[in-house]
Amino acid sequence: MSDDRERAGPTPRAVRIDHRQVRVLAHPLRIRLLGALRVQGPATATTLAELLDTNTGATSYHLRQLADVGLVVEDPDRGTGRQRWWRAAHELSDFDPTDFDDDPDARAAMEWIQGHQVRLLTEQAQQWFAAQSQWSPEWRDAFGMGDAFLTLSADRLHALNAELWQVLERYREAADPAESGAEQVQVYLAAYPLPKGE
Repeated sequence: MSDDRERAGPTPRAVRIDHRQVRVLAHPLRIRLLGALRVQGPATATTLAELLDTNTGATSYHLRQLADVGLVVEDPDRGTGRQRWWRAAHELSDFDPTDFDDDPDARAAMEWIQGHQVRLLTEQAQQWFAAQSQWSPEWRDAFGMGDAFLTLSADRLHALNAELWQVLERYREAADPAESGAEQVQVYLAAYPLPKGE
């Protein structure tokens, strides 16, 4: 794995998750810790414990587990004395489900992670629906979800996903957190087969 302390331009640092990493990441608190570090930036175990409503001992232990497989790293420039700061080693995790076909434990971990993403999407959508009236009309019209039904080969679906990711990356690279009125948003990209009729 490459040294992630140096960032190569505006391209997000990505890791192709390996068998060991996917097994470590398939844990409710670990996946939340990594997500918090990616969204909120570097933090201490104490800060993360407060953010995630858990205790510092648990966050410290699970941060070390994530560090052992290279998903988080200490941020020595921020640490002072006994205070350890952590940051995500990569901005993106990538894998194909077939990467783990030869390892039942890693495949089960990957399937748990995918299920967790669906649960998170559902939870965040419910939070949005409950709070949407508090947002301006401009934002209410900008947020949302939709779907499309397509008939594609596997190759064309792969190409479509790659193209959509390129659009997302272009917007990510052009993002300016200091822009007036800018908010953090999460965009999900999913494509699944329609159930076949009985």
